Amino acid sequence: MHTHPSIFSDDDRAQARPVLNRLVSGLPDDDRARLLALCDTVRLDAGQVLYEPGQTVDHIYFPVGCLISLLAVAEGRMTLEVGSVGQEGMIGASVALGHGQAQVRAVVQRAGRANRIDAASFRAEFKRTASLQRLLYRYTDTLLAQAIQIAVCSRFHVLEARLARSLLITRDRLQSEKFHLTHEFLAHALGVRRVGVTKAASALQNHKLISYSRGNIEILDSAGLEAASCRCYELVKDDGAIGMANVFL
Repeated sequence: MHTHPSIFSDDDRAQARPVLNRLVSGLPDDDRARLLALCDTVRLDAGQVLYEPGQTVDHIYFPVGCLISLLAVAEGRMTLEVGSVGQEGMIGASVALGHGQAQVRAVVQRAGRANRIDAASFRAEFKRTASLQRLLYRYTDTLLAQAIQIAVCSRFHVLEARLARSLLITRDRLQSEKFHLTHEFLAHALGVRRVGVTKAASALQNHKLISYSRGNIEILDSAGLEAASCRCYELVKDDGAIGMANVFL
């Protein structure tokens, strides 16, 4: 079900301004100021659905502290996570490329703030701002490359390694060793049954790589978890071959 984020009060917005989304920060000062002037600061709640496949994209979001999961949907119920977007990225970039409808389900994985701009204003700003065009072309190319790599990973790699990869990417996006992910969400993200997630998480926990209780996850051994993950993590992490760091070159 599509829900609407709450808009911050003036006091909340003033407090939210100092922390910026990384893509927005990558723009020259004048271009950044003009874009932010068109944005509202909103709070997104965990579990909130921003888009469904085929739904018209009315707003673009630049996360600040929250994390959004991008889920491919088959037959209306089967899902597979093909990407996640945190402070390094944006939701709704396809609008700038002429696609008015969402191609994936976008679900808030961790609550937090976002800068939000309506689609029409964003299209106009994209057309007039060369720096925004360059940044978004690189970003969408990287996001697509990561989605392809994750799809390959989901077909060929064992669940335990895929779970390790997913947890490491979540850690990187949130910049925290501790976060909350339910069995149900992980099952949707990894395209498996909950029992599969339980088994894989137990294996990682038995090796003392993570602590997992009632959805509360703590990475205890980052190096060990990276060793347990498949090579896909090395490719898609921020400074990997198809990581987000390449967007800001």
